[in-house]
Formats: sequence, C-alpha cells, structure tokens
Amino acid sequence: MIYFKRNLLFLLFLSFIIISCKSKTEKKSSTETEEFSVDQQSVKKIDIHAHYNYERDYLPALFNKWNMQGILVDVSIADSVGVNRNWNEYVVHAKAQPDLFFLCSSLIGNGIDELDFAEKQIERLKVEIKEGARMVKVWKNFGMVTKDTSGKFIQIDDERLKPIWNFLKERNIPVMSHIGEPIQAWRPLDDPNNPHYPYYNDAPEYHAYKHPEIPTYETIITARDNWIANNPELKILGAHLGSMSHDVSMVAERLDKFPNFYVEAAARFGDLVGQDSEKVKAFFEKYQDRIMFGTDYGNYTSQQSISSEELKLEEQNLDADFLRLWGYVATKDSIVERGQKNIGLGLPVKILNKFYYQNAADFLKLEQ
Repeated sequence: MIYFKRNLLFLLFLSFIIISCKSKTEKKSSTETEEFSVDQQSVKKIDIHAHYNYERDYLPALFNKWNMQGILVDVSIADSVGVNRNWNEYVVHAKAQPDLFFLCSSLIGNGIDELDFAEKQIERLKVEIKEGARMVKVWKNFGMVTKDTSGKFIQIDDERLKPIWNFLKERNIPVMSHIGEPIQAWRPLDDPNNPHYPYYNDAPEYHAYKHPEIPTYETIITARDNWIANNPELKILGAHLGSMSHDVSMVAERLDKFPNFYVEAAARFGDLVGQDSEKVKAFFEKYQDRIMFGTDYGNYTSQQSISSEELKLEEQNLDADFLRLWGYVATKDSIVERGQKNIGLGLPVKILNKFYYQNAADFLKLEQ
C-alpha cells in the first residue's frame, strides 16, 4: 500500500512537470510566432530615399496601405547642356500630396572654381529650404565624375565646399551622402549573380573597373571619412549603407567612429541578403538607432504617357517590392533579393519601428 502511494505521488509529480514544461514550450512558441508575424500596417514608415517624379492615382492608397510617407530625393546630373535636376517636379508632387511626401534638395560640384560658387549654392539652397527641403543630397559625382578646371576629380572633402557645410549646419539641415559606389564597381562583372550586375551592365559609365581614370574605392571612401570627421556637427546620412554595403562590419566601424553618421539601406538589400543573417541581425540590433529604411524606388514618366494596364502593373510590382523588403527584415521566411538567397532577419517590433519610422522622423525633426 505504501509502495502504491509512493508510485502515485511520483506519477502525479511527473505529470505536473510534463504539463508545466509543455505550457512553457507552448507559451514560447506563441511568443515567437507573434514576434515574426507583425502586422505591417501597424508599423509606421518613412521611405527616406524615393524618386517619385510624377503623381500616380494609385500612390495615396498604396502608401496608405503601407502606412508610409516618403522623401523625394533630388539628384543633380551634369551634361553638355548644364545641370539636370528633378527638383521642380518634386515640388509640384509634394505640394499635391503634402501628407505623403517631403523634399530633399541636391548639390553638385560643377563650377566649383568660380569665386562665388559657394555663395551661389547657398542662395539657391535658401530658396529650396523655403520650398520645403529638409535635407540636401550629394552623390557620386563627387569623387567619380565631376572635375575642376585643373582636371582633378572633386572629392567631397574639398575645402571649397566648407562654407556650404557651415551653412547647412547652422540651419540644422542634414546631408544625404551617396559618395562612391559598391565595391563591385571596381571589380570585373563576371558573375550574373552579383547583386549589382544588372546596374553596371546597363550603366557602364559608373563601372569604375572599365574606367581606370576614376579614383580608387579606397580614395573616395577615405575622402568621405575625412569630410565626416571635419564636420562633426553636420548630420550626415550615408545613402546605400554608405557605399559599404558588402560588409556590415565596415559600416559598423564608421558608425562607431563618427557619432554624426547614420545610414539607410536603399537599393542595397541584396547586399545584406548575401551576408550571414545572424551577423546582419546583430548589426541591426546594435545600431538600431542609426539605420533607416529607404528603397530608391520611383517613377520617371508622367501618368498620361503610360497605359492603364502599365499603370496597374507598376502598382502591383511596387506593392510586391515593399512586401519582399518587409519579409526580409520582419520575418524568418526564405528571401531572394537581387539573386541573393537567405532567410529573413525577424527583427522585433521595437527595432522595426525605429528602422521604418522613428529614426528618420528624429533625424529630420518631423512633427509626430
């Protein structure tokens, strides 16, 4: 009888342990499921790097669906006629959709030898800041394209630009910096799976490997680093992960070194997918206050110039693109981006909120 009671007590105790462990396991599984099934609509978003030159009937509803706003980023490109920009189109678009879009102006080095170059650029920027510019973009013209009258490539740390940085610092206007290119631009394009193969295949003028006159990657990145170091009170956003997207450790090194430096991931998700997901996730966790969401998506033709079928396809493709990027950062699903295959990062909601919205809102001092 005593033996039976002891066995019964032991069985009851064992059952309690099993039920308790099962309950904890079920609770953990439920928590993990919740963590990786975040409703994308509940996360507010700012695409800090967009190029929607023209209005689209579908854009307000699509951006509403994604709970998203965007920064229309101007680009200055010089040709034989002069400097081409999209600023006027962006101003019109932003005024038509003020709840959707903010503005970013641009700066190029053409005419830098003129004695009043900086003064003229500052006067122009004053006007564009009044028109709504919250940021100014510099891009790969510095270092890779634009030369001064001596025939020397103008680097971003050129002292002749200093008055402009001082002006922007005084106005609390940050700079978006697309200086340099992915390191693959200085490598042969012999791998179709390279995430940048299509771009350099279509735009060989930026494939530095074929243009030995272009300064080296290291020269351009060093000039960029000098510029950041020499302007510690100027807030600088490294577009495309600061042209160091092939290695998040390289990005982390600059984030550690320069407290005024931030990065966004536009058009470089393929580079991230090509790296170890645990390493990239750790990068997002450590620098969760310094990384922002961007896409580089946009349009370059008026709505009137395309058919209703093309317009519908454009909308569907854009929606699918947003969904694919969300799948990479917010889930543990399998992902394919620009030919690179991996699993998603499964970032927690706290980091998703910062990445998609809060960091950009704080950086640009947006009303919330």
